[in-house]
Amino acid sequence: MSFPLAWTHRFADLGPDFHTELRPTPLPDPHWVGQSRAVARELGLDDAWMQGDEALQAFTGNTVLPGMRPLASVYSGHQFGHWAGQLGDGRAILLGELPGPSGPLEMQLKGAGLTPYSRMGDGRAVLRSSIREFLCSEAMHALGIPTSRALCIIGSPGLVRREEIETAAVVTRVASSFIRFGHFEHFSHSGQHVQLRILADFVIDHFYPACREAPGNPYAALLEAVSARTAGMVAQWQAVGFCHGVMNTDNMSILGLTIDYGPFQFLDAFVPGHICNHSDTGGRYAYNRQPNIAYWNLFALGQALLPLMDEQQQALDALEPYKALMPAALQRRMNDKLGLARVEEGDAELTESLMKLMAADAVDFTIVWRRLSHAVAGNLEPVRDLFLQREAFDAWAVRWQARLQAQPGFDAGTTQEQMLRTNPQVVLRNHLGEVAIQRAREGDFSEVARLQNALEHPFEEIAGHDDLAAFPPDWASQIEISCSS
Repeated sequence: MSFPLAWTHRFADLGPDFHTELRPTPLPDPHWVGQSRAVARELGLDDAWMQGDEALQAFTGNTVLPGMRPLASVYSGHQFGHWAGQLGDGRAILLGELPGPSGPLEMQLKGAGLTPYSRMGDGRAVLRSSIREFLCSEAMHALGIPTSRALCIIGSPGLVRREEIETAAVVTRVASSFIRFGHFEHFSHSGQHVQLRILADFVIDHFYPACREAPGNPYAALLEAVSARTAGMVAQWQAVGFCHGVMNTDNMSILGLTIDYGPFQFLDAFVPGHICNHSDTGGRYAYNRQPNIAYWNLFALGQALLPLMDEQQQALDALEPYKALMPAALQRRMNDKLGLARVEEGDAELTESLMKLMAADAVDFTIVWRRLSHAVAGNLEPVRDLFLQREAFDAWAVRWQARLQAQPGFDAGTTQEQMLRTNPQVVLRNHLGEVAIQRAREGDFSEVARLQNALEHPFEEIAGHDDLAAFPPDWASQIEISCSS
């Protein structure tokens, strides 16, 4: 190795009640599919080393580097609204932490083989889902949305059975912590209240130190802080048309990060009740239900933390601010998308009126906002062309322009620049990911790289990337993404 890696293991040091230490299961003949140089730089990983065989074998799980301490953590959770009991890292193995710009960053291999928590699974991930997670992790980061990151993706000719036989892959995921709501539910529901307190103290001490000094109960303060972060994250999801697809409590980050990319989707046509997960037959995780589901999950977290509180009312009081924080955060995001510097009375109705028109005509979510950004100077025709109800849009546009121009010191050029930095040109639409996946299955990873480059600069209009910002083809609506995705 050309340089030492300074591994630390704060989560591992919690002890065996929280995890099982084990080695990843090797995969045959690994090969690089993609890397994020930005993440590698944050971790201090040398570019030359990242191209070499030692890194390839380590991030496949074929070798354990000096200082690594691989483990799988145990947690429980609610899945699709029902208590699922013990779950845990069924195909993810934590290697340890490396120093990052703002503190230690956990590194985790997803698809690294069986663990004691795999249940009926095989512990593997397939190339298809791994490409989607790799690209979306970095896309969300570039959009400014709190998320886990992805260092690299490695493929293998090893075979995995899903709906069909597919080839295996491993994604190296990075986050300050992968602790979930489900970790707290596990120890609370099993009556392990000593371990519950240890875990809560760990999270407070390392990630929410202000909660220790907050008036009242520190664990209620923790719940309120997590609620605030979650509110902000979900507001950002809604503002870019992102559907997570499987908001189970075991997929909710205690740090308010977007984690566990599976059956996600960025909206094409704006259909508020859109269900992106083919497995979600009841529509529990539809786009327009995400804010309420996040609250439901926070309520479950509050129930898990009750043994650490003096009374139930402390949890209810800690959750109450979410009901105002989430809509307020979303309105601020929507004002940014409309070029409005601050929220004023009437802005919510202005936003809602546009969204109703968008829904009625099922206009393309990303394209309408991008075109609106260019329309600040006055040419509304490209936006107007997206709507069938053109007179209704015209009436809305008069109100919007009046609101814009009433802002102190309004300047169309400055406002347009701000909106273009808010409303992305390119998002990871399902059909774009599908094209990259199909080429990767043929051994051509160039489209993964091209798409990654565009997604890392989502607000820029890059030459040669016009097709990535175009309307989706007709076949895109036939793509089905399930929990196995």
